[in-house]
Amino acid sequence: MTAAGTPVDRERLNSIVKAYDVRGIVGEALTEQSVEALAAAFVDEVGAAGDRVVVGHDMRDSSPGFAEAFARGATSRGADVVAIGLCSTDESYYASGMLQAPAAMFTASHNPAAYNGIKFSRAGAQGISLDTGLAAIRDRAGDYLEQGVDAVAEPGTVQHVDVLAEYAAYLRGLVDLSGIRPLKVVVDAGNGMGGLTVPAVLGTAAGLPELPLEIVPLYFELDGTFPNHEANPLEPANLVDLQRAVVEHGADLGLAFDGDADRCFVVDELGGAVTPSAVAAIVAVREIARVTALGETDVNVIHNLITSRYVPETIEASGANPVRTRVGHSLIKDRMKETGAVFGGEHSAHYYFRDFWGADNGMLAAMHVLAEFGGGQGVLSELAARYTPYALSGEINSVVDDVPSAYTRIVEAFTGRGEFDELDGLTVIGLTPDDAFWWFNVRPSNTEPLLRLNVEGADVATMSLIRDEVLGLILG
Repeated sequence: MTAAGTPVDRERLNSIVKAYDVRGIVGEALTEQSVEALAAAFVDEVGAAGDRVVVGHDMRDSSPGFAEAFARGATSRGADVVAIGLCSTDESYYASGMLQAPAAMFTASHNPAAYNGIKFSRAGAQGISLDTGLAAIRDRAGDYLEQGVDAVAEPGTVQHVDVLAEYAAYLRGLVDLSGIRPLKVVVDAGNGMGGLTVPAVLGTAAGLPELPLEIVPLYFELDGTFPNHEANPLEPANLVDLQRAVVEHGADLGLAFDGDADRCFVVDELGGAVTPSAVAAIVAVREIARVTALGETDVNVIHNLITSRYVPETIEASGANPVRTRVGHSLIKDRMKETGAVFGGEHSAHYYFRDFWGADNGMLAAMHVLAEFGGGQGVLSELAARYTPYALSGEINSVVDDVPSAYTRIVEAFTGRGEFDELDGLTVIGLTPDDAFWWFNVRPSNTEPLLRLNVEGADVATMSLIRDEVLGLILG
C-alpha cells in the first residue's frame, strides 16, 4: 500500500478534474502523488488489471515524471503499461485504437508552460467525460489519496514502444498525397509535438517515401516552455509568425498545430486564416464522396452547433445527413460511435474520423486539405472563399459577474425576433428586416466567469450588427 495523503488532497484533486480531462498547475494539485492515485483509479474504472494500458506524454518538463508516476500507479493495480514516450495526442489515440487498450496522454494541450494534464481514453480511443467515468476515477483517486493505493499481489509490467513510424504509415494509408502537385508549406509547430509528427508524416523522418511537399519549419524544437509563442493557434496573435512566414517564403499555405498537435489551423497564401468551418466542409465533402463511392447510402456527418451554417448545407448538398451536437470532444466521440458518422468537425479545429476510431486528428485533417488543394489548380484563398460564403465573428469571451442577468437581458431583447434553441447554451436564430439570415450562440464557461459568444450573418454588416448588440447586452 502506498502512503496516504490528507483530506485536503481530495479538494485539490476535485479542482483539476474537468469535464473532459484533468488539467492544472504543476506542483499544486497536480503532483506525482495525485497522478499515481489517478492511475490506480483509472485502471480500476476501465477494468485494465491483467491487461494493457497505453501511456504517452508531450514535451513539457513535467511530463516524463508524470508518465512514470502514472506507470507506478497503473502497475500497482495490475495493469501492464505500454509506454510510448514522446507523442502527440492523436498518436496516443492511434496506439489505443490499434492495441484496443485504454490510454492516458500527459499534456495540457495549448495551456501555458506552468500547466499539465491527462487526457484519458477507453480502449479503442473512446472518450471519457465526467458523465462516462471521469467522475468515478476522480472519486476513487480521492479515496486512494486519503487511504493509500492497495497494490495487487501480481503487479503489472512496463514495456517501452515507439509507434511513430506505424502511426505515420497509417495516416499515409488514409490520405494519399503522392500524386498532388508540388506545394510549399510553412508549418508552425509552436515548439509542440508537431515538431515530432510533421517530419514523420509529411516528411521522410519515419522512413516513408518523399512527398511533393517542401516543408518550411517554424519552431519545431520541442520545448515545453514555449519560448516563441503559446501553442494555441485559436488566438490570432499566435498565428502572426506563420502568416508572415507564408508571405515571405511565397508559400502555397501554412499549417499551425497546438501544443499536443491534435488541432490544426490553416493559413492561405496571402496569410489569411482559413476558418475551421471551411476546413470541416472541405473534409466532409471528401469523406462523403469516398464512402458513397464504396456503396454507403445513409451517411452521417457530425458538426457542433458553433460551426458555420454552410457546414450542414454542404453536408446535405453532398448527399449525407448533418448531425448537430453540443460542443465537447468526449461528447462528439460518443456521437461518432452512436451514429456511425464518417466524419465530425468542430469550430475549435477538432476533426474526428471514423477511420481513426472516431477520435480527433488534426494531422489527418491537414492531409485532407493538402490532398484537395494539391489535387486541383488555383490558390488556397479561392478554395477557402468557396467554403466561406457567410461572415463569422469567431469566439468572443467576456468576463461576466452575473451570468443569469446577462442571459435575461439577451432573452428579453430577442424575444419575438428569432427562434430560441437551448441545445448548448442559448442559440438564437433570426431574420433581419431585409431577410438576411443571422444566428448567435452564448455559452457559459464551465470553469470561469465567462460568456462565450459566436455570431454568424449573411454578410459582415449583418454579423457585426448582431455581434455588437449581443456584446452590449452581455456586458450590461
